[in-house]
Amino acid sequence: MAAPHRFTEQLIAWQKVAGRHDLPWQNTRDPYRIWLSEIMLQQTQVGTVIPYYQRFLDRFPSVTALAEAPLAAVIEHWAGLGYYARARNLHKCAQQVASRYGGQFPASAELLAELPGIGRSTAAAVAAFAFGQRAAILDGNVKRVLCRQFGIEGFPGQAAIHRQLWDLAESLLPAGDIEPYTQGLMDLGATLCTRSRPRCAECPVAAGCIARRDGRQGELPASKPRAAVPERTSTFVVISDGARLLLERRPPSGLWGGLLVPPEGEPAVVLSRLGLSLLAEQPLPAFKHTFTHFRLTLQPVLCRVAPSGGGDEPGLEWVAVERAADAGVPAPIRKLIRQVASVTG
Repeated sequence: MAAPHRFTEQLIAWQKVAGRHDLPWQNTRDPYRIWLSEIMLQQTQVGTVIPYYQRFLDRFPSVTALAEAPLAAVIEHWAGLGYYARARNLHKCAQQVASRYGGQFPASAELLAELPGIGRSTAAAVAAFAFGQRAAILDGNVKRVLCRQFGIEGFPGQAAIHRQLWDLAESLLPAGDIEPYTQGLMDLGATLCTRSRPRCAECPVAAGCIARRDGRQGELPASKPRAAVPERTSTFVVISDGARLLLERRPPSGLWGGLLVPPEGEPAVVLSRLGLSLLAEQPLPAFKHTFTHFRLTLQPVLCRVAPSGGGDEPGLEWVAVERAADAGVPAPIRKLIRQVASVTG
């Protein structure tokens, strides 16, 4: 095997001394805890993930417990983390681990990558940290580190650049010390080689960094070509009987899949469909929420109804106003519910 690359040696040495060593999912070989953290950390920062991770483990302490839980409970404990397909795939993955592997995660990156929601990079991270397997990772932070360090031109999402980065990542793997090397890549991208204002003076591999040498930290990696963000508008009917709100569970797939939200549509049509009589109607301030591929304008209307029958169909839930913000709702709906609570409180 070829001698280790200088970049690899420097990164391992730095991580052992200055890297992160006390995160809740570190210092364990438990593949369940490692896998859970890696899924949560996809497109989400460590500081946001930590309290969710701890609460999730309290409720689902093992992959078997997660597999046996109803999807609604999983979604409820995920609510607020965003990218809800991760939660649905998390549940599917746990069920497959339980049914296909007897509740034990497979010990190879290749088999892990076949499970729902685990791509090649995540599989490699789990295999490295849980089983010590020599496998390359390539998440967003790592792409940024490699593009800057080695002067990789072009948008990393392009197929040719993506293949080039994978080849590079594979070539840099050490013969041993795979855990500190893998963690070092993550630590470097998350703490020093950040998207804006990278801390080059503290970087252990700054001497060999092409972007630093050429003053191109702001240009590498190349940005995705910008496209116009589609705009959508939707009316949300916030139905209250004075003490409770009526929420509707979304279909399992699609936007906010499996979460609770106020019914959408024109208030008169929604109330008629649900067999409810309107006592008072109050438009609330509209606000925007940006998703990955579009921007949504939420136009809420507070409708007060009599505290009687209605709204008892499957998929509908009456929830106490003071509890509704924590009842498994997406972040913008939580914001809306708190707005309603201040109006009705």
